[in-house]
Amino acid sequence: MKKIFYMIALIAVIFVQPGFAQQNTSQSTGLLSSYYEIKDALVADNSKLAATKAAEFVKILAKGDLQTIDAAQQKALAADAAKINASNALSSQRDYFSVLSAHLISTAKTSKLSAEPIYELYCPMKKSSWLSSKQAIKNPYYGSTMLTCGKVTETIK
Repeated sequence: MKKIFYMIALIAVIFVQPGFAQQNTSQSTGLLSSYYEIKDALVADNSKLAATKAAEFVKILAKGDLQTIDAAQQKALAADAAKINASNALSSQRDYFSVLSAHLISTAKTSKLSAEPIYELYCPMKKSSWLSSKQAIKNPYYGSTMLTCGKVTETIK
């Protein structure tokens, strides 16, 4: 009887544990996707869209479902995104995005945010990095002015 109980417990652990990991990764993936949407709005030189996407980013953080990211990191990310949301000036949004990116890069290196590779890219003109799901350079700091300025510096897995 004990053997049957232990077998059932083992099977439950094997099948349930990956489900929790997937849930945490999918929650983090939503946050990362939201970040990419802010980046894409800045690439497109669209300050209104960047503000809207930053507000959505804050809402994802406010849900409090991100168990893989500690509370202090979540608070810093929310504050950074809120500044992007509050600004109407594209240049200010890009400055705030630089800080948001630095915090998210740090988070990505300590927490599993995606099952897919995340690329860290660097703009030598701004002296700032950002994250992307693709290796292709689409610079959020200068948008259409210097769209392809930058390089891939690291792949975060």
